[in-house]
Amino acid sequence: MSAKRNFLFLQGVCSPFFARLADALKAQGHGVYKINFTVGDIAYWWPRKSINFRAPLDELPAFLKSTYDQYEITDQILFGDRRYVHQPAIIAGKEMRIRSHVYEEGYFRPYWITLERGGVNRFSQLPKDPSWYLQHGNKFDVQPAEGFVSAFINRALHDVLYHCASFWNPVFFRHYRNHAPMNAAVQYYGYIQRLPKMSQYRTSDARVIDTLVESKTPFFLLPLQLNSDAQIREHSTFKDMADVMEQVVKSFAAHAHAGHKLLVKNHPLDLGLDNHRKTLHAICRRYGVEERVSYIETGDLDKILRNACGTITVNSTLGCLALSYGNPTITLSSPIYDIKGLTYQQGLDSFWSSFIPPDQELFALFQRVVTSTTQINGGFYCSQGVDMAVKHSLKNLLSERSPLEELLGV
Repeated sequence: MSAKRNFLFLQGVCSPFFARLADALKAQGHGVYKINFTVGDIAYWWPRKSINFRAPLDELPAFLKSTYDQYEITDQILFGDRRYVHQPAIIAGKEMRIRSHVYEEGYFRPYWITLERGGVNRFSQLPKDPSWYLQHGNKFDVQPAEGFVSAFINRALHDVLYHCASFWNPVFFRHYRNHAPMNAAVQYYGYIQRLPKMSQYRTSDARVIDTLVESKTPFFLLPLQLNSDAQIREHSTFKDMADVMEQVVKSFAAHAHAGHKLLVKNHPLDLGLDNHRKTLHAICRRYGVEERVSYIETGDLDKILRNACGTITVNSTLGCLALSYGNPTITLSSPIYDIKGLTYQQGLDSFWSSFIPPDQELFALFQRVVTSTTQINGGFYCSQGVDMAVKHSLKNLLSERSPLEELLGV
C-alpha cells in the first residue's frame, strides 16, 4: 500500500461517483474529507461526515488553507476546474503544494472520463507540439475501452435529485453562486418542452441528411455546443451559439463555393430555450444563403462525418470524432486537439476550399497518448460505469505523479 494520503473532496458530478470513490480510498487506509457548498452536495455525500462552507466566495481561499492545515491534506479532488468554487481551490492548492485531481467528461466518449492534475481542456498540460506525439505515441499499447450501458434517464434522475435538494440552498447556503447561467427549473422546463418533438425531428432530419448524401452535394458540418457549457463561457471568445453561427455563416457566404452547403446540427442535450433554427434563418437571410444552409436537431453522425467535406467547431469533443473519421476539421478556439497536422491552421475563410484531411498517423498517436495519460475507462451515471471509474482511478490518484506528468518529466 502507498503511504497514507489525505484527500479533500470538493464539488463532484451529480451522481454517487465521488462518494463511492471516497469509500474506496478510505478502504485502502487513506484519509477522506469533504467540503459541501450546497444541500445537493450534502445529499450525495450523506451519511459520511463533511464540512460546510457557507461564507461568501471571497472567504473561500482562507477557508481552504485552514482546512488543508487542519486535516494535513495532500490531495484535493474536484469535477470541473472552472466552477466558481474550484478556481480559487486550484490556486490555493498550488500555493500549498496540494495535488489537484480534476475530473471532467471524457475527451473520447462514451466509455471514457477525463482525469488530469491541475486542470483540463484549455488548462491541460497536454502539449500542442505534433512532434511530441510522434515521439511518445508508440510507447503506449491502448486496449479498447470496456463498454457499459448508461441510459440517459440515469443522468437525468441524478440531476433532478441533486437540484431538488439544492432547492434549500437559499436557506442553508445563501452565499452560494451556481456555475450554471440559469437555474435548474428553467432548464428542466426547456428540456420537457423539447423532448416530445424529438421523434418528429428524427424523421425530418434523416431526410435532410439523406438528400445531401444521395445527391452527392458537398457540405460542411457545424455542430453546436451548449450556451451554458464552460467550453464556450470559459474557454472561447464567443458569447453564445448565435455568435458562433454569425461568424461561420458570414465566412461561408463570402468564401465557400456556391455549390457547397452548410449543415448545422444542434447539441443533443440542448434545452430548447434558444430558438437556434430561427436565429440561424435570420443570419442566413442577412447573408443571402438561406438555400445553402440546413438545420437539424438530430442525425446519424457516422453518416454525416463519412460524407462531410469538413467540420467547423469551437472546441467540442466532437472534433476528436471528426478527426477519427479523417474529416478535415477547424477549431475556433484552442482545444487539446488543435494541433498542426490535425486541425486546419490557416483560418476559417480559407478552410472552405482547403479539404486538407488530418494526418491519420499523428491522430492515432495523439489518441494513444491522451487516452493512456488522461482518460479513465468508466462513467459517472450508472452503477457499472461508476464501479469501473472508481477502480481505474485509484492508481492514478495514489501515484506521486500522474501518467502525463511522468511522460512530461515534471
